[in-house]
Amino acid sequence: MTALIFIILVLLILSVFLFSRKKNDNPGNWLQFFSKGKEAGFSMREMEQLRRLIVNCDIDDPASIFTSQKQLEKCIRSVIYNLRVSGESGDPGVQDFLSRLFDFCKEMGIKNSEKNDSITNSRQISEGQTLRILLQGIGVFKSEVVKNAGNSIAISRPINPKISVSPQWQGQKISVYFWREDDAGYVFDTEVMDEVFSKGISSLKIDHNDSLFRTQKRKSMRIKFHKPGFVYLADDSDPDRIEKAPGLRCMLDDISDTGCAFMVKGHAEVGLRLKVQFALDRVPVCIPGTVRSVDYHQVNNTSLIHMQSDELPIITKNNILCEVFDLLPDDDDDELPFRVLEEEAENGSYRNSSGAGMPREKFNEVMNG
Repeated sequence: MTALIFIILVLLILSVFLFSRKKNDNPGNWLQFFSKGKEAGFSMREMEQLRRLIVNCDIDDPASIFTSQKQLEKCIRSVIYNLRVSGESGDPGVQDFLSRLFDFCKEMGIKNSEKNDSITNSRQISEGQTLRILLQGIGVFKSEVVKNAGNSIAISRPINPKISVSPQWQGQKISVYFWREDDAGYVFDTEVMDEVFSKGISSLKIDHNDSLFRTQKRKSMRIKFHKPGFVYLADDSDPDRIEKAPGLRCMLDDISDTGCAFMVKGHAEVGLRLKVQFALDRVPVCIPGTVRSVDYHQVNNTSLIHMQSDELPIITKNNILCEVFDLLPDDDDDELPFRVLEEEAENGSYRNSSGAGMPREKFNEVMNG
């Protein structure tokens, strides 16, 4: 079997060398391409598809698509263009191949980001960074970095509304957890040196730690994404259904193929099942999922909701990743499907409801606790 695969590989390379129209073809370049493709886990069929893309995209060094995100994106853009021209966006085979390219592009992007963005000690934590403070035997508190100086960090006095008694913090050993945007999660142990006021805020002065432990790494590429949408209660019998009636208005804050964050009026509990619907390239997109965290702003009764998505249909996932990697054309009419839906709702074409047939009043009651 191994000998047969080797023979097929040699024949493929020879066919490329003999029949390609490029004058500067070098069989050694293609040999390296097939070798790197095999290391990356691509099948022979996928590598043949990639080979055709490389020739069509006029890429001089075929193996560069496995090391250069820019070159790989050039190939992906070609696939997207061909899908638009042919009108075969629903072809499962093409969507599977596109998903495979996106997975590899995502891995490459995350690795590049980790090299450039990771930190190694607490002196590199930004002011304003949200923190979770674990005090053994008491509980977990919320805080943020007020000031990061050379010899210590000032953090806002930790709070937990569910714990009525405020601990004496000075001298306490604590664990500090935080998530750096576009990076990963970190934790370090330290000691509270003093209770102080910093920048007029009641704060704790904690010691630095020169050894951060990197915890959960991110599994997706997330981008800022400021677009309007609607929120609905998820109907688990058909969570991917596109709703025709306008739901609760929201403004998306970021998006990835594994979830999104959005701002909405009211409050939502962690664990609530929701779905967000918005327009992408003038096509309605639906993301069902579970609320993982809520940043509630009592002053204006708004919440920034972080939602982890369910496993998305492959075509939806690919559409989102097109946006994440900026491979879609600029379009000023992304809100169009929702404007049309709203106009139809106002004219009585659709009943005024929010989420899975639930009346608006009931839905607002859920969102406001």
